[in-house]
Amino acid sequence: MELLKQHIKPGEVYRRSDLEYYSTAVDRHLSRLTKDGLLMKLGQGLYYAPKKSKFGMIPPNDHDLVERFLKDKSFLLVSPNAYNSLGLGLTQLYNTTWVYNHKRHGEFLLNGKKLQFKLKSAFPATLSREFLVIDLLNNLDEIAEDQDQVIKNIQKKVDRFETIELMKMAQQYGSGATKKLLKSVLRKTELMYA
Repeated sequence: MELLKQHIKPGEVYRRSDLEYYSTAVDRHLSRLTKDGLLMKLGQGLYYAPKKSKFGMIPPNDHDLVERFLKDKSFLLVSPNAYNSLGLGLTQLYNTTWVYNHKRHGEFLLNGKKLQFKLKSAFPATLSREFLVIDLLNNLDEIAEDQDQVIKNIQKKVDRFETIELMKMAQQYGSGATKKLLKSVLRKTELMYA
C-alpha cells in the first residue's frame, strides 16, 4: 500500500486502472485510502486525491474529471448557462453540463454533478461566441426559453457577431435546420441594411 500512496498526488483524478499497477490488492487498498480520506470516490472506478486550501477542500477540475472518465482528451464542456452571456435576452439557469464527445452517451453523476454526455461527430476545441450561437440554435428544443423570441433576438442582434465566423461554425457544426435558419436571419439582416 505504501507504493500506491507514493503515486497519489493531491488534486489529481485517477481511474482504478491507473492505480492497480501499484497494488497487489487494489480494491482493498482503495477502500482503505478512501476510508482514511486520502482518496474520494467520485463515481464507478473514479477517484480524486483531495487537495486542500485555507478555505477547505478544492473540488476536482471538471476538465480533468471528464478526461479521466472518458480516457480521452477530445471533448468539449458546454453549459447551457453560457447562452446567457450572448446578450440575446436569455435568463434561464440550468443545473447540467453537456459533454460533447466521441465515446459516451447518456447522463452520468460524477462528483455529485450531473453531466449529460452527447455523442457528436464534430465540435471545436474551445468555445467561442459564434459557436455558442450555433449551439443555441441546435439545442432550441432543449432550453426553457421562448424559441420564437430567441430567434427574433438573434435576428435583431446578429450584427454583434462575426458573420463569416457564424457561417463557418454553422457549416461545420450546425444541424440542417440551424443552417437554414441562420441563412434566413442573415438574408433579412442584409435586406434591412441594403
